[in-house]
This record gives sequence, structure tokens and C-alpha cells, in this order.
Amino acid sequence: MIKENIAALRKMLDEYNYQYYILDNPSVPDSEYDRLFRELQALEQQHPELITKDSPTQRIGAAPLNEFQEVEHKQAMLSLDNAFSDEELFVFNKRICERLHVEQVSYFCEPKLDGLAINLLYENGILVQAATRGDGFKGEDVTQNVRTISSIPLHLRGNDYPNSIEIRGEVIMPLKGFNAMNAKAHTLDEKVFANPRNAAAGSLRQLDPKITAQRPLAFFSYGIGDPGEYVLPNTQSELIEQLGKWGIRISPLGYVANNIEDCARYHADLLRKRAQLDYEIDGVVYKVNRLDWQQQLGFVARAPRFALAHKFPAQEEMTIVESVDFQVGRTGALTPVARLKPVVVGGVTVRNATLHNMDEIERKDVRIHDTVIVRRAGDVIPEVVSVVLSKRPEHAEKIKLPKKCPVCGAEVLHHPGEAVARCADGLLCPAQRAASIKHFASKSALDIEGLGEKLVEQLVELDIIKTPADLYNLTIEKLAQMPRMGQKSAENIMQALESSKKTTLHKFIYALGIREVGTQTALALAEYFQDLNKLMHADEETLQQVSDVGVVVANNIAHFFKMQRHQALIQALQTAGIHWDVVKKSTHQPLSGKTFVLTGTLINLTREEAKERLQALGAKVSESVSSKT
Repeated sequence: MIKENIAALRKMLDEYNYQYYILDNPSVPDSEYDRLFRELQALEQQHPELITKDSPTQRIGAAPLNEFQEVEHKQAMLSLDNAFSDEELFVFNKRICERLHVEQVSYFCEPKLDGLAINLLYENGILVQAATRGDGFKGEDVTQNVRTISSIPLHLRGNDYPNSIEIRGEVIMPLKGFNAMNAKAHTLDEKVFANPRNAAAGSLRQLDPKITAQRPLAFFSYGIGDPGEYVLPNTQSELIEQLGKWGIRISPLGYVANNIEDCARYHADLLRKRAQLDYEIDGVVYKVNRLDWQQQLGFVARAPRFALAHKFPAQEEMTIVESVDFQVGRTGALTPVARLKPVVVGGVTVRNATLHNMDEIERKDVRIHDTVIVRRAGDVIPEVVSVVLSKRPEHAEKIKLPKKCPVCGAEVLHHPGEAVARCADGLLCPAQRAASIKHFASKSALDIEGLGEKLVEQLVELDIIKTPADLYNLTIEKLAQMPRMGQKSAENIMQALESSKKTTLHKFIYALGIREVGTQTALALAEYFQDLNKLMHADEETLQQVSDVGVVVANNIAHFFKMQRHQALIQALQTAGIHWDVVKKSTHQPLSGKTFVLTGTLINLTREEAKERLQALGAKVSESVSSKT
């Protein structure tokens, strides 16, 4: 039975190694790989007679691809043993002290970067070769690709470098560049990378260096391989400092710890700072600082005895999607949320994760009852990264967009080409109350001066107002009781509410918050129909006769006015006293077809007044400059 378990673990780890190193497409998080690796290590330690040369514990990585030339490292690129707790860290230190016969050891600490290990060979100060780690002894020649990375110097600075030296470090993709690259790929319907580490590996192993040059890669060095004739300094920290002097990029977070307790404090401090960094790290690396002690401690089969990687709690874990709910945001957008079998990610129990929108669900092919990889980075809301298709059960259910809003029961609109689905009831849906009332009171709408965002939110939270019509039922007494609201302020708002009752048809149309109906479209509708009742009863074909109104906007307008609750709200607003003069379409429109942008300070009138005068003469007034301005 033990023999079969070992064989099964080896087969699984070999497959995951292949996906990670060869395909650049890992199917499980690092934490799952680490767990299986440690399980195999434990079994082999208990049964050393079953250890074979081809076991994953006896090799460092996967073999390189055939497309690249093989490079033999002058000194093997070894992995590091891992610790997952302070207790394991202290055990490591105790073992070091016992081997060295000392009471205390100083360590050089630095972040464990989450990228792709690289070996740079400099001869006479010039970069002549760059190779991936590969299986630790032979890697892939990626020199032309590495030359495109700006943070890797083509020539070392100074004149005290050796004739030949191997410099080692990590190629990473900073988060800002990763997010921008993925956003662009998504719009072009190209491959989207799961994480920055995978993106860095895939970018560095492109056959065409022009593609690599377009990728936002960076490099940090953590040490050397074969030193050649270079006379090593006394400590690891001095070595890193020397690399910096040669123009090699080193981590600004490197630190010399006087003892193992200091190491633990550094780990805890870096874990707190992790979310603020512009690149991903998955732990801390400790190395005995004295280089003579490093040589004395030596190596085991796959790792140096003098170094340890102290991992952070995993930010990715596997769990099961038990159900999916749809939440309605303040703008009416429906966001699918996966309800998960609870799992600890990054030290926090995660029960929910965002699925973003239906397009993302379809792209990742997420289904209810699927096993998925969940990611949590810093304080960011957990998200479902990908599906482990090999674990999909037969009863997995496809996720369907609800036809009715889960909050108010209104129709859900999802136009072709749009990623986001929305509740059709922008004005009255409880999830959107505050946003719709703020819009109604805004300057371009009813312009209710003094009715700011915080006051609106307080009135909504206290259930004093539910619709824009409720604004006109407010009293000085009710307003004066609000936090930071005195008698005079309450009187001013009541006066502003009274003044807002006299408006224009196009401002009233805009104030209703019909999706994609801005000020210009509202004006065009007002001028075309000249009467609200005619607009409310217009069909989509008639609406499309209006300039600026296409198929989608016509559909939005027709849906809005068909809803009885919207008709009742409009009636309530008119009963409250909101009115306007009859719209008369100007026959003299000398600025028709021209677009203007208003900027700066006007002397004799406000921008809003200038905008209305321009519009009355047939002009369009835009918020930004374009070729039509």
C-alpha cells in the first residue's frame, strides 16, 4: 500500500511539474503542490529503500523544452527547503547552530520573489548568456529575451568585477504591468494569464524576443553561482551590496538579522507590507550571513543546508463552488458571487468570492459544484482564478443570469457586447436608491443645492426617503434633526427644493437616470417630442428617429417608461409641483452639427448657462475634446 501511495504521489507531482514548467499553465496552487511534495518526502524518509532517482524529491525541476538550446550551469541552481511556521524556522536554526557548534547565527533576509529563476553569465563585465534554471543542471538559453529586460544591465558598472561570474536572480512581472497587459489582452480576446508568475515565465520563454520586449518584465538579483576568480567577501550581505555596486538590481528590502527571533520579526513585518508591494512575494528567504559558514554547512541532494524559504500563508487554495448569488450594486450592476465551501486563504477563512460578470464566468467556464482555485491578495476581495477541470463532477451546473433583479424584482437588462448586466429599475431599486437620488439632485439634473452625498446617504439609511419624490415631503424639522444639520442649513435646503420645482423638460428627463441618456440625449429627446407624455408612449422605432438615439438607447428608454412604478414616480413628482415650460424647437440653429467644449472661467455667465445657450443654437456640448470639437 505504501509503495502504491508513493507511486501515485510521484505521478501527480510529475504532472503538476509538467504543467508548471513546460506548459506554463499550472492547474493547482503552489500550496497544493507543496502539501503533496511534503507528503511524498515524509513517506520516502520513512521508507528510504523505496527512493528512486526519478522521484520528484531527487530532482529540482522539469526538463527544458526542445525549442531552446540547452545550457549547462557551471554551478547547479538548487531549490530551497521550505518552512511554513515559526516552529519549523526555529528547528532549522537549532540544526544550523549544532552543526556550526555556536550559540547564535546571523542571517541575511530578503523577500522570496514569485517569478522565474535566471542565471546570468558575465564575461569581462559583458552579459554573454542567460539561462533558465531548467532541471537545476541544464537550462534553456534565453539570452536574447533577457537582453530586452531594462533592469538587467548589458555591461557591469565599475572596473573591479571578475573576468567571469554567474549572477542569479528572479525575473518577475510587476503588478501594474501585469494588470495592464491582462486588460489589453482581454479587450483583444487574447490569452489572459492567471498570475504574474505565470506571465513572467511565459514571457521569458517566447521564441520571438520582440514579444518578450513588449512584456513588462523586471529583475532582482539574490546571489551568484560560479564566482570564477572572484574573491568572495566575508558575508552574504556584503556580496549583495557588491552586486548593487556593479549595477545589478537588488531588493531594497534585504536585511541582516542578528538572531532567529529577528528573522521571525522580519517575516511578520514583511507579511504585513506584502499587499503594498508592486510585485508578488510568497515568503522570506534566510541565508546564513557568513559565507565561510555557508561553505562549511554545504548542500544536501537538492538544496543548500545554509538557506531556508519561510513561506507566507497561501494566497491561492482549492475549494468547491456550492452555489452562486447575484448582488446588485449602487449603479444597478449585477455581480455574481460564488458561495464556497469554507477554505483558509492567506490566513483568512474565505466563504465567498467574486466572479465579476457573466463574460468572466463563460471565459473561465465556472460551474456550480466545480473545484476551483480561489485567490486572495492583501485586502482585495477573493476571486475565483480558474477551474480544476480534472475534478469537475458530472452534476456540475451551468450558472444562469437571473431574469429578475434579486432585490426589487425588476427586469434584468444584458445588452449584447456589454459585460455587465443591470437591474432595469435604476430609480426605485432599493440597492440603487442613494445613487439615483444623488443623480436626481445633481447640478445637470434638478440642481438641488445643499443636498450633498452624505446627507442623501443618511436620509436613505434612516429610511426617510425611498424615491426622488420623497424629497418633496421633507420638512425643516426632519432635516434639522440630521447630524451636523442646523436650522439655517435645513431652511436653505427646503428653499433649494422649492426652487428645483421649476425646471426644463430636458433636465427632468436627464434627472430620471435612464441608462445611457446623458444631457445631450435628454435635450435631443425634449426637442423632438416637446411633450413628456409623447415621449413616454413612443415606441423604439420612433425613438430611433431622434439624433444620438440608437438601438440600445431606444431599448433602454422604452423599457424605462413601460414600467408602472416609473410611471407612478413621474406622476408623484408632477403632483409635488415639478413643472416646466412647453419646449419650443428653435428654427434658427446656426451651430447645428458643431461640438463645443467649455473650459476655464466665464465672466458673465456660468458654464451651465453657457451650455444651455449653445444647445439652444443647435450645438452639442461635450465634456472632452475630440476630433469633432
